[in-house]
Amino acid sequence: MKELDLACGSQSRRQFIAALAGASATALMPEIAGTAFAATKLKRIDMHHHFLPQHYMKAEAERAHNEHGNSEMLSWTAERAVDALDKAGVDFAVGSISTPGVWTGNVELSRSLAREWNEAAAKTVSDHPTRFGFFAPVPLPDTDGTLKEIDYAYGTLKADGINFLSNYDGKWLGDPAFAPVMDELDRRKALVYVHPTFSPCCTANMVPGLVAPTLEFPFDTARTIVNLVTSGTTARHPNICWIFSHGGGALMGIYGRIAGLGNAPAFKDKVPGGVPAELKKLHYDTASLSAVSTLPALLKVVPASQILLGSDYPLAGPPPTDVMVKKAVAEFEELKPSPHLRAAVEHDNAVRLVPRIAKIA
Repeated sequence: MKELDLACGSQSRRQFIAALAGASATALMPEIAGTAFAATKLKRIDMHHHFLPQHYMKAEAERAHNEHGNSEMLSWTAERAVDALDKAGVDFAVGSISTPGVWTGNVELSRSLAREWNEAAAKTVSDHPTRFGFFAPVPLPDTDGTLKEIDYAYGTLKADGINFLSNYDGKWLGDPAFAPVMDELDRRKALVYVHPTFSPCCTANMVPGLVAPTLEFPFDTARTIVNLVTSGTTARHPNICWIFSHGGGALMGIYGRIAGLGNAPAFKDKVPGGVPAELKKLHYDTASLSAVSTLPALLKVVPASQILLGSDYPLAGPPPTDVMVKKAVAEFEELKPSPHLRAAVEHDNAVRLVPRIAKIA
C-alpha cells in the first residue's frame, strides 16, 4: 500500500479512580528484541504517555470521593517517567491527560484545571527539554474557554498540540457545537491527540468483574472517529492532524460496517472521498494493540506513515508501572516489523508531526 505523505502543523470521575484502584494484574512481556536504527539522537518516541501532575491528581481523587486513591498514580514524578523510558530504550515522550480530563461541569473550575495541568506540563518539559513534549487539554464543551486555552497553550506554553477526550457530556467531537474550535485548530494546522473516556450511556461495568474502560474506551474512540468522519468534520478541516489512542479502539472490528457509509444518502455530501480515504488521513498509536490481530488489521487499512508508538504509561496496567513502556515496545516487536515499519512507527512519523522532536532527532 502506498504511504501517504501528510504534512501537519504542530501547534482531552469517579469511575476513573475506581478503575485505577481496581486494575487487574497482567503478565509481563518478554525482553525487548534487538533493533537496528539509522544514526540519530532519538531512536524511539512514545506518543501516548501520561503526565500526572500531583496537585491535579490529588484534587481529582478528592472530587471523586476516593478514600484510598492509588499510590502509584499519586506518586508520579517526571524523574520516574524518565527512568521508565530509559529501561525501555525510549528516548522521548509526548505527555497527555487521560480521563476524566479537566471538564467538571463547572466552567470556572474547568478552565482553572486546564491552566493548572498545562502549566505543570510545560514545567516538566522545561525541566526535561530533550525527553518530553506535551499535548494541552482544554475545557470543552466550554468553547470560549477552550479557544482561550488553545491560544495560551500555543502562544505562551509552546505546547506541541491539543488534547481532547473522545466525548464531552455525550457530545462526540464532530458535534456542531464544537465547530468554532475545529475552525481554529484548522487555521493553526494543529496536531490533536484524542484519548477515550466514558460515554454517558455506558459508565457502569457492563460485564461483572470487568473494569469499564476495558470495553467502553475502545468503543468510545470508535464512536468519536465515526462521528468526526460522517459529520464531515475531517473533510472540512483537512489541516487538523488527528492522533487516536489504542489504534482507533474498536475501529478495526467495525470497519466492514462503516467503510461504505460514504455512499449512504445521509453522508454522501459530507464524506465525498469515502470513509476509507478519511480514515487513512488519521493517525493511530499502538498502545494496547495486539501484534496477532489488531495491529496487522490496522496496517491493512492505513499506511505505516499513520501509526505511532504508544505505551499508555503509567495507566496501562498494574504496578510496577515502570515496566509499561518496555511492555509496549515488546508488544510492537512481536509483530517482527520490517526495518522500514519499525523506523516509521518508532521514530519517523513522530519526527514529521512534532517540530520539537525534529529539532533534536
